[in-house]
Formats: sequence, structure tokens, C-alpha cells
Amino acid sequence: MSQKNQQPLKICHVIAGAQTGGAETFCLDMVKALHDRGVKQAMISRPYEHIIDALAERNIPHYPMGFQRWWKWPQQKQMSAIIKNEAPDLVHGWMNRASSFMPSGIKAPVLGWFGGYYDLKNYRQSDFYMGVTRDIVRYIGESSGTPDRAYLGHTFGTLADDPPVSRGDFGLPADKPIVLLLSRMHWKKGVDLLLEAALRCPDLAFLMAGDGPELDTYKKQASALKLNDRVCFAGWRNDRAALLDLADICVLPSRYEPFGTVIAEAWFAKVPLVATRADGARQYVTHDKDGLLSDIDDLDGLVANLQRLQADKALAKRLVKNGTKTYQDEFERETVTTRLIASYDDMIRRYHA
Repeated sequence: MSQKNQQPLKICHVIAGAQTGGAETFCLDMVKALHDRGVKQAMISRPYEHIIDALAERNIPHYPMGFQRWWKWPQQKQMSAIIKNEAPDLVHGWMNRASSFMPSGIKAPVLGWFGGYYDLKNYRQSDFYMGVTRDIVRYIGESSGTPDRAYLGHTFGTLADDPPVSRGDFGLPADKPIVLLLSRMHWKKGVDLLLEAALRCPDLAFLMAGDGPELDTYKKQASALKLNDRVCFAGWRNDRAALLDLADICVLPSRYEPFGTVIAEAWFAKVPLVATRADGARQYVTHDKDGLLSDIDDLDGLVANLQRLQADKALAKRLVKNGTKTYQDEFERETVTTRLIASYDDMIRRYHA
């Protein structure tokens, strides 16, 4: 409930990123979760079809915007009019670009959301901040000088059911366990390293789900390594639950990853996790307990962890059991949503105090 008028809480979301990003995907997942809890909402975003369809299904107002920097002032003026008309209790700016476009003079608290260690210069209009990990919250507090205005907001790993998929849908062999990558196709995600690992793991098949600027580069690398018979690039997908249900191992070989919601999604789906010691996994994954970790760019370590899981079924069961508990404690949909609503209410109360 809104502290201001004891009416249902109303949030206006502003998100300006690409449709393929993990933060953008989580934003829409959270909008759905908040809707299920009775929160009234509106969204300003780029007009991606899956966003428009999801909002229309829930009767959530959507306002399309391109967020072009060369046309910034007219768009800020448009945003001001939309926010004034919607009269939300709070405006939630999701990440850098959306927060940098936030107009001044909004008559409601503005929350700036951090999926990484972003420059605070883009958050000048934010009254409060939220980071997806404990260390990002620490960074925000130190950088802003107002640690009391920095809140922790985990992403959740809970996924809705999808229609099932099969190996045949991706041309993968029937006799090899499937290693799943859910990731943007970008250098910082370590996709090239995973392909090198695939060359050294001939008894595993690899399903690469995601789009991004380096997709063609990685396809060429796979061809050069003669991996096309057991590596499939599936492109951008909405059915993460179905893909995880098909997988035997979930891998996140990132060079840079402030968190990585796929960690929580693997724990939810009960798929053993292999990751690198990037920022997020290092904070939340305990090696040999709820996942296997290797150093960034450590090809030998990545190969060893994949081969360990392939060979040791008891290890896989232990990682799944402990990962399930970590998910339930920190990354379950209802838990995360409840905490976010409580944070919204606290920000609104403090803003009007």
C-alpha cells in the first residue's frame, strides 16, 4: 500500500536498454510479479513486441520511447508529461540510460537501479538507489556519500513454465549431456572461452542461447573448431525454463558479471552450476557447495569443472540440493517481490517525511 494515500501502490517504470539484456528481462519479470501482488504500474520503454504484449495482457499502460541521446530534451519533456499524468507513488529508473534520461521536477521519489558498478553521474535525479548485490550497495553508498539511501534488491530466479523443447529442436546429439549457456553474445561473457572448453570436452553438447554483437564471431569460431555437430547457437529466447529443463549443466563463464540472474535461475531449475569467479558469483556461489567456480579466463579450470560434473553424479546432486536452499533463502520470487515492495514503501515514506 502507498504510505501517501493508503491506495494500492503505483509505480512508473522507465527502462531504456536492449531487449536481449538480463536486466531488461528481469525488469519485465518483476513487473509481472508486482502485478500479481496488486501493484498498479505504468511503463516507459522501447517498443519491443514482447514487452507490449505482456503489458497489454495485464492492462498496464505502456508509453513507447526511443531514448536517443541526440533527442534527449524533447523526450524528457514527454516523460515529464507522462509521469505527471500517471501520478505514481514512485518512479523506478532501471539502470544507466533510463536514469540519465530522468527529467527534473518529478513530484515523486525517483529510484535509480544498479545492475553493476555504474557511474553516479547518470543518477543525478535519483532520490534513492538500489543495487542487485551487497557489494554494489556498498559501492553506491561509498560513491554517493549517502549509504542510507542505497537499498539491496536481489533479482529472482523463479521462472514460469514454458512449453517443452527437445534436443532435436536444436540438432543436438541424443547421447551427450547438454551444457546450457544463457547469455548475451559478448566478449565479457566468456563465450569464446567456453567454445575452447567444448573442444576439450568431446562427450558434452553445448546449447548457446542469446543474441549480441559477437554472435557471428562465435559461430565462425565454432565452425573453425569443427564443433557444429554438438554446439548450437539458438539466438535470443524467451523460454528459459524450458531450456534449463533440457540442460544437464548450466554454465556462466563470464569475464565480467556484477551478478548474473542465470545463477539464481539454475538454482531454481535444479540444474548444477558452473561459473567463474566474476563479482556476482564470487559473492553468492560457494565452490563445491552450490556451484563449481574457476578463475576468470582459466580454461583448464573450466574444463575440469565441466568434466567433474559429467563424471560425478553425487556431486551434481549435492550442488543442486544446496543451490535450492540458497535460492529459497535469497532469490525466490515472492521473497524478492515482498522485499522490493517494502523498499518502495520505505522510500515513499522517507520522501514525504
